[in-house]
Amino acid sequence: MKLGLLGAGMIVHDLLSFVGEIKELEIAAICATPAESARIETLAQEHGIKEQYTDYDEMLKNTEIDTIYVGVPNHLHYMFTKKALLADKHVICEKPFTANYQEAVELAELAKERELMVLEGVSTRFLPNVLKIKELLPTLGEIKIVSANYSQYSSRYDAFKQGNIQPAFDLEKAGGALMDLNIYNINLMVTLFGATDNVSYQANIQKGIDTSGILSMDYGDFKAVCIAAKDCKAPIVTSIQGDKGCIIIEDSANIVAKFKLLMNDSANEEVYELNQGKHRMYHEFVAFCDIIDNQKTSEADKLMQVSLETMKIQTQARRTVDVIFPSDVSMSNR
Repeated sequence: MKLGLLGAGMIVHDLLSFVGEIKELEIAAICATPAESARIETLAQEHGIKEQYTDYDEMLKNTEIDTIYVGVPNHLHYMFTKKALLADKHVICEKPFTANYQEAVELAELAKERELMVLEGVSTRFLPNVLKIKELLPTLGEIKIVSANYSQYSSRYDAFKQGNIQPAFDLEKAGGALMDLNIYNINLMVTLFGATDNVSYQANIQKGIDTSGILSMDYGDFKAVCIAAKDCKAPIVTSIQGDKGCIIIEDSANIVAKFKLLMNDSANEEVYELNQGKHRMYHEFVAFCDIIDNQKTSEADKLMQVSLETMKIQTQARRTVDVIFPSDVSMSNR
């Protein structure tokens, strides 16, 4: 895979911190705004990236690049992913894939029409520990209760209260606790259990945005609760409870560095640590290289289905508390 990076924020820095470990992946170019030109020049020098752009359209003309990585603020995901697809590039777009379900459907259909692959960059689905949890679910018996809490006091929340609204709290930029943190919990639920249309959301709303909230998902035979907060903190923990045992994850759904299996008929707990000490994003990019380089369209389609289901849930959840993004309005008027 020859990748063109769009963005110069922390997520791009994260990617560059480990990408050299993946021999199948070459960073061919990086692009950001003119105001970030000094930053991308430094990144290019540090990581041996030969091409730098401050014009996205120019980078899309680069025939060496086969895939674009979209690592920009949430509200720009749809526009820049669509442009890349129209330029006949595969796309890896950071989470959340789009601002709403309708945008996601349009991008998925466009990729299919143009025989391209579009993938959502979300580490949760690819972590070896998560895949092992899915394998172990039958040992828990009948699932009864699932609870995921990702509460992390944001360093930007104090500024937000003073009226300095940054992207993570900006309604105009598709921010909020659901989109920033709870999206990982939703991804975990859909990866492990599939989707459900029975969704409700109770949120603390300030300045039109959810600063924290509780998402309830009814799977019929069992219930799931996803909690996320940027305005307060608590121990980050997920529990999956069955009638024969439970699984405990004591960190966020995008990391899952380890987990415990506790069975009803045993006083002992088994601890699993299968991520090999790699950066949380490493496993997803190994998978992306395999999918794109080997044209594994069916695998890309399966992953896109998870993205679509996740985007549908978050869109339904926001509507229940009237957190409406500009793109929700513009897409509904099309």
